[in-house]
Amino acid sequence: MRLVVLTGAGISAESGVPTFRDAGGLWEGHRVEDVATPEAYDRDPDTVQRFYDARRHAVALVEPNPAHTALARLEAALGDDLLIVTQNIDDLHERAGSHRVVHMHGELGSALCAACGARSPVRANLVERPACPECGERMLRPDVVWFGEVPYELDHIDEALLACDEFAAIGTSGAVYPAAGFVMVAAERGAHTIELNLAASEITPLFDEVRHGPASTVVPAWVAELLDGG
Repeated sequence: MRLVVLTGAGISAESGVPTFRDAGGLWEGHRVEDVATPEAYDRDPDTVQRFYDARRHAVALVEPNPAHTALARLEAALGDDLLIVTQNIDDLHERAGSHRVVHMHGELGSALCAACGARSPVRANLVERPACPECGERMLRPDVVWFGEVPYELDHIDEALLACDEFAAIGTSGAVYPAAGFVMVAAERGAHTIELNLAASEITPLFDEVRHGPASTVVPAWVAELLDGG
């Protein structure tokens, strides 16, 4: 069985990953969307850098939950036949033991050099303008896909979707494209599709099977069924 799993914010929320929104949807007086665009970075790079530095430090304080560890067990059984595509920029999948993970929206732990294009692990707060280890310029930005930018590895993802036998979406809202369209790509090639979500999403009717509940409960149960059946 070839399986593609898409994960979204819902799987990390159960680990206590902060949303960085106050009751009014703001972060330090800024709309979150306004610290996640190229235009915001050009206008006020320090605020954007501080936002992602804060997110990086916050994620370091939380741990993977049973949904993450269940997917790692599934990978151990399926090997190269499983691909996790995540919209999340945290490293909880990797810390749980998963290796075949595509971060379509980038990673908090990675910096992108605006001068030379090199990617490197974040070693210091980016607001402090550390030097790029490749070219020496102090032009590192978060290696994340901002609103208006093209997600990473779409060709790789599309290839996996066209070849999979089953597609699962976990903890996603179904509101953000192109990820919201993955279920249709997989279904058109005959894959069985399943949504595991806390509640119905905008694309729930597109799935063959739906299971609602906390990811830390429904994902381990689903993985156990797959492993017992396989």
